[in-house]
Amino acid sequence: MAHTQLQAIGNFSAEDLKTIKETIARGATDPQFNLFVRTAAAAGLNPFLNQIYCIVYNGKNGPQMSIQISVEGIVSLGKKHPEYKGFIAAEVKENDEFKANYQKGEVEHEITTMQRGQTVGAYCIAYREGAPNVLVIVTKDQVEHHLKGRNPDMWRDYFDDMITKHAIKRAFKRQYGVEISEDNHTAQNSVENIPAYEPTRKDITQEVDVTATSPEPKIEHPKQQTTAETDDEKLRQLKAEMKEKFKKLGITGKEEMEAYLSEHFKMKGDKPTFQEMTGLLKIMDLHIQEKQSNDDELPI
Repeated sequence: MAHTQLQAIGNFSAEDLKTIKETIARGATDPQFNLFVRTAAAAGLNPFLNQIYCIVYNGKNGPQMSIQISVEGIVSLGKKHPEYKGFIAAEVKENDEFKANYQKGEVEHEITTMQRGQTVGAYCIAYREGAPNVLVIVTKDQVEHHLKGRNPDMWRDYFDDMITKHAIKRAFKRQYGVEISEDNHTAQNSVENIPAYEPTRKDITQEVDVTATSPEPKIEHPKQQTTAETDDEKLRQLKAEMKEKFKKLGITGKEEMEAYLSEHFKMKGDKPTFQEMTGLLKIMDLHIQEKQSNDDELPI
């Protein structure tokens, strides 16, 4: 497919498909890519909005694919149900007052002090017209294994968000039956692997280190700031954002950064442009979401 003209599918233009193929579904075989895109289009899920993921990994018989939907995707599907009535969800902390009635699908949750203590769980109530409420409660001990799993940093740094999302997904699956069938294709003969990017890495990795340790230079004449100065300032800000995203991905060493950039970043010149940096940050956002998804998403 790398040398074949892509045709629009659903709401995805040929340019959209090219971008998905080279980023979100990178490494997928042609049949896998076709399945992923058509599944997303049929379900009305947008991979650009992090609603659905294409997870590709190496199996015994070649590339394997897992299609997963995020909590945003599950909520999006739930909202399309004609009987959708909304939901509530929140984390519960040790000093909160909390009572739950599973039979009625109701909770009494009161925050009586700002010193709420540690998070002990989360809940979600999914409402549906003409159907009983579905209440899901997730306790801390049920998800503690994620703190030692593949992506412990995400769970440790964003524990409240992660445990609440866990409750939301389970409630929506029970209330609305949000499911998409999954299939795997391993036809190696049809693989047309996208070549890895081969950027010039020395400038950007060195500048990441400078951004991490040095303050931004003072502008002597801000009133007469030139376009070049403005662009340089924007690039400095984007590189600072890149540094933070590397942290979220658990990539801290220079060699690891260079390896990541070699695979996912392409520069046409000696220095990155604003557009190239913006594109890289979008790819990093997708990988951050994918990193979170690997630990937290439910297979579909």
